[in-house]
Amino acid sequence: MSKPVKRRAGRGALFILAMFLGASGALRLGDGIGIAFALSKSHATSNDAAQSSAALDCPKPPAALAEALTEREQRLSARETALADRLAALSLADQAIEIRLAKLAAAEASLNETLARSDGAAEADLSRLTEVYQAMKPKDAGALFAAMAPEFAAGFLGRMRPESAAAILSAMPAELAYTVSVLLAGRNANVPKN
Repeated sequence: MSKPVKRRAGRGALFILAMFLGASGALRLGDGIGIAFALSKSHATSNDAAQSSAALDCPKPPAALAEALTEREQRLSARETALADRLAALSLADQAIEIRLAKLAAAEASLNETLARSDGAAEADLSRLTEVYQAMKPKDAGALFAAMAPEFAAGFLGRMRPESAAAILSAMPAELAYTVSVLLAGRNANVPKN
C-alpha cells in the first residue's frame, strides 16, 4: 500500500494569492484602455461640441423672442382680417353675379318669346302668301315665279302641294324651271345624316 500523500498547507494559499494579483493587473490594464477610449472619443466630439454649442447659443434674449412672436401674431391677425374682408367682398360679388344671371335669364326668355312670336308671324305670312300663289292660275303664277330669284321661287314651290307646284313649274320657262327643280332637289343635301 502506498502512503497517503500529504499536501503542503501553503500551496493553495499561494495559488489564490496569484489569482488575485492577476485579476488586479487585468483590471488596471482595462481601466487605462477605458480612459484612452474616452479621451479619443472626447477629442473627436470636441469639434462637434464646439459646433453644437455655437448652435445652442441663442442670439436673442427671451424679451426679443416674445416681441417677435407678438409681431408675428399681429401680422397673422392682419392677414386674417384681410382674408375675411376679401371673403365678404367675394360673397357680395357672387350675389351681384347671381342677380345679373337671373336678369340675363329673364332677358333671354323674353328674347326667345319675341323671336318665337316673330317666327310665328313670319311663318304665318309665308303660309298665307303660299296659299295666294297656289290659288292663282298656273300661267299667271308661272310668270310671277319666272321674275323671282330662283332660290326664292324654290322656297315657295317647296311649301306648296305637289299638284300646284307642278302646274306652276310647267308654266315657267324650261331653263328657269330646271334651275328651280335643282334647287328643290338639293335643298336638304347638307342636312346631317346622324
